[in-house]
Amino acid sequence: MRLYQLLPILVLAACSPGSDLPMLPTVVSADYRLGAGDAVRIITFGEDSLTGEFRVNDSGSIALPLLGPVRSAGLTPAELETSVMAALKRAHLLRNPSVSVEVVTYRPIFVLGEVNRPGQYPYQPGMTVVTAAAVAGGFTYRAVEGYASVVRTPIGMAVGTTMGDPIEGKAVRQAYVQPGDVITILERRF
Repeated sequence: MRLYQLLPILVLAACSPGSDLPMLPTVVSADYRLGAGDAVRIITFGEDSLTGEFRVNDSGSIALPLLGPVRSAGLTPAELETSVMAALKRAHLLRNPSVSVEVVTYRPIFVLGEVNRPGQYPYQPGMTVVTAAAVAGGFTYRAVEGYASVVRTPIGMAVGTTMGDPIEGKAVRQAYVQPGDVITILERRF
């Protein structure tokens, strides 16, 4: 193909919706960090009164019986286990606590734009952009199917931090989404 034949294709590619967005940083699903809205089940072995389901509140803490608020936003479930065990020891409630933490309910995702049923949906581990679109009823005939715009609010990586500034980027179909992501399926230009 000659350059004059490629020019209309290059112009259309440069004008497609979302083409100016930077690529969204990739995420490793093993690095899941807790955030406001997540619900966790904490099991303290042998202590039914210290076992239950707890929701991470807006300030990034969970309220545990006999301990009060325990910082959890930005921690992995394994780090929260360690934090709860340390708090139980500091409070002299248990000498050798054994604690297990699992995420029961993740923050929802939001799917907007060119899908058949835009809205809020429950997050499931391993979700990608294309599975999020499928949960929202699939692509409309006007949808850009190769990539989407994703707005993500990063969760702090260290204790004492909660949310960072939201970032927006372009994510390919196979990119993993995170709880709380706002995914916009863009409209293609004809």
